[in-house]
Amino acid sequence: MNPSADVHTRMEVIDAYRAHLHAMADGDAVALDALLDDGFTLTRTTGDEQPKAAWLADLRAATFVPQTIEEKTVTVAVDGDTARLVGRVVTRPAEDGAHEDRRLQLTMDYARVRDSWIALRSVTRSW
Repeated sequence: MNPSADVHTRMEVIDAYRAHLHAMADGDAVALDALLDDGFTLTRTTGDEQPKAAWLADLRAATFVPQTIEEKTVTVAVDGDTARLVGRVVTRPAEDGAHEDRRLQLTMDYARVRDSWIALRSVTRSW
């Protein structure tokens, strides 16, 4: 792969990741559903693994407090039609200040499906 194509591919993965962050901040389960593979799993900071359907159901059922998600760093390694992204973010609660900021690292596996990058798995931990 030539260097400019490699940069373009990494940017496509980062764009998919940023769409994911935006949908999470908005509590937009419909948008997240489109960005995630049907077999997607989320591993929380507690180590609990949750399948896509359960996570989206929780998101839809909860009283979601919109938050800001500030991207700190992001790295991407692409191998053909798969990629691993590691992003560090700081999440902040909405204006009510009910929760403190959280520093999270998301390790996300992606696959190219047709012309899009779809998230297969996300593992979240504190940093």
